[in-house]
Amino acid sequence: MDFHRLFDILPYQQARFPNKTALSKRRDTGWESYTTAQCLLEINQVSAGLLQLNIQKGDKVAIVSQIGSPQWNFFDLGAQQIGAIVVPLHASLTFKDLEYILNEAAIRVCLTATESLYEKIASIQNTIPTLQHLFCIETIATIPSWKDLVQVPSEAMILAIQAIKDSITEDDLATIIYTSGTTGDPKGVMLSHKNIVSNIKSIMPLVPVNYQHRTFSFLPMSHIFERMVTFSYMAVGAALYYPERRETALSDLRQAQPHYFTAVPKVLERAYDTVLHWADKRPRWIRRVVRWAIAFGERYDETARLPLPDFWFQWLLADWIVYRFWRRQLGGKVEGIMVGAAALNPKLGKLFSAAGMPVREGYGLTETSPVVAFNRFEPGGVRFGTVGIPVPGVEIKIDRPNEKGEGEILVKGPNVMAGYFQKEAETQAAIDTEGWLHTGDIGQMVHRRFLKITDRQKDIFKTSTGMYVAPQVVENQMRTNPFIDQCMIVGFNRPYVVALILPNFTALQQWCEANNVHWTAPQFMVLNPKVLRKMEKELEKENEQLTSHQRIRKFHLLYQNWSEESGELTATLKARRPVIFDKYSKEIEELYE
Repeated sequence: MDFHRLFDILPYQQARFPNKTALSKRRDTGWESYTTAQCLLEINQVSAGLLQLNIQKGDKVAIVSQIGSPQWNFFDLGAQQIGAIVVPLHASLTFKDLEYILNEAAIRVCLTATESLYEKIASIQNTIPTLQHLFCIETIATIPSWKDLVQVPSEAMILAIQAIKDSITEDDLATIIYTSGTTGDPKGVMLSHKNIVSNIKSIMPLVPVNYQHRTFSFLPMSHIFERMVTFSYMAVGAALYYPERRETALSDLRQAQPHYFTAVPKVLERAYDTVLHWADKRPRWIRRVVRWAIAFGERYDETARLPLPDFWFQWLLADWIVYRFWRRQLGGKVEGIMVGAAALNPKLGKLFSAAGMPVREGYGLTETSPVVAFNRFEPGGVRFGTVGIPVPGVEIKIDRPNEKGEGEILVKGPNVMAGYFQKEAETQAAIDTEGWLHTGDIGQMVHRRFLKITDRQKDIFKTSTGMYVAPQVVENQMRTNPFIDQCMIVGFNRPYVVALILPNFTALQQWCEANNVHWTAPQFMVLNPKVLRKMEKELEKENEQLTSHQRIRKFHLLYQNWSEESGELTATLKARRPVIFDKYSKEIEELYE
């Protein structure tokens, strides 16, 4: 048996390796689990419920949630197998973007994860003529809930569902995913069953997950990366666990003890900061040992063929003192962490891998379903600082490379989207006549077969002195500094580069306490002369790693964290440059006075 459509995956699992805990979610009373057979029953109940609401093939339905859940999967697959097109929405979307998407996609049914999200959609429902039905997964007495949506199908209904399933081909649309974007209105990426299934089958041989493993998901399922990966877990028969809430993800992860999970770089950065914070509250000798173990891990090289005996002695010492406790914080069973959505600091990748939790970074776009390249788990298949080797079936071309071999990354393959929903001009601009998708990302091939991303084409700017600056290069270098949490540089048509810097306030507070600098609130500390001098010195260290035209001449310290809710970050925690630029335009202008 094989699978060609997404809703074929769980029947495929049932035929090959039926799982007693196919899907599980943490509840107050423990883990609520579903066998593969129970999942199939639940999916059919969703299909029956939607048919009762007169949802037909080609209609669009939406789901809004911060994280995934078994019900998320049931709704997704139950809608797909009657030909409905699923439109997942980021929980952090503004009212304006929600109204835009729900109207453009002509959503007929919307499911929300929580009561607060239900109320958010309900408040704009009267502006969306097509939205006839709104449900909430939570059971709330005053609003339609999951129990009101699902229906136990009759035998006649089962036959009707099967007839619709038989009519759906792999080229039919499975989903429209609206890119969070950093500029303009959201664009709906149309992905067929074939687009996503081809990507799943490309990834399955590259990640050593099987039916004996436990996996964990805490990233938004509205992001194609997490959604595709969870389908991949199902396809190999692995048990999939979801946290109760986003806020309980770490404690729930420890209880689930997964072997594999996905993350964005920011999650690993926070875990790293937690270790430093813990160490700095301990006696001096412990702090020194922990920092030595971290420095040792950051030099870790998985490509080294035969490490010397003294290397193994040092590793065993670091593992006994530090790494084993770190692994325990993540459940103690981790065999692999897959990272995407933003650039990963190579030192973090090396450190986690040295600690016995191999990190593998990949690259992709919503438009490519999403994976284009991926670092492998087998020996010789990883190069930290790159996004890996192109996955099977996907072609990569570097367009018009410069003297360094850098150029725009073009992608071709069965995973490339059908196009942007109701935006023919944008589709033609993105996919040329030969079928190459123009990603807008700048990269080069290194070590013969590894892809390295150097920047976003649209983000590269020229200073008034005529020098080109790639922001990602500069910002990534700044974020390697333990005192810098976020950084955004500016310099288009300006004489030099300046930066907005959000300090790592945990590290900064520890420095203040160690140097007798009175600590108050962040909004006051960013004005403290001693703190400013400290940040100047840290900036000087990082500037030494950059060319003269890339170096930051002036900076402004921020005290408010960037977040999805305040609009500075996308759902995948990428900075929205125009939003940040507009918000701090006055401060930027002052840096050039």
